[in-house]
Amino acid sequence: MVNAREFEVVFRHLDENGDGKVSPSELSRCLGLIAGEFLVKEAELAVESLDSDGDGLLGLEDLVRLMEAGGEEEKLHDLREAFRLYDIDNCGFIRAKDLKTMLGRLGESRSIDECEVMINKFDLNGDGVLSFEEFMVMME
Repeated sequence: MVNAREFEVVFRHLDENGDGKVSPSELSRCLGLIAGEFLVKEAELAVESLDSDGDGLLGLEDLVRLMEAGGEEEKLHDLREAFRLYDIDNCGFIRAKDLKTMLGRLGESRSIDECEVMINKFDLNGDGVLSFEEFMVMME
């Protein structure tokens, strides 16, 4: 996890003129160095969507929110990948037999009954299987 000090270092790098805010042109120049051409218009749109106080500039808090949102996207992606591993027949749900198979691959031998108990613990709608949303609750 990135700490506050690391966010401040990134922010100071983006804030070329040291005014405590990142303008669209500063964002465009810095990100252009990293990701290739980053148009000022793209930077303006990014700043507009992230600007919490409406001054047309990004503050440190805005940058932190952006960085943390990226971490959430990565976490969601990782959860989807894990869900796909358990959804062996690609039906969109994890059934007891899927759980039994996957646990077996991980070296954990469980009976179908034990797997049903595990699924029922997080089966919020009572349909006997885990949806992705229920899987996310289970993984929290």
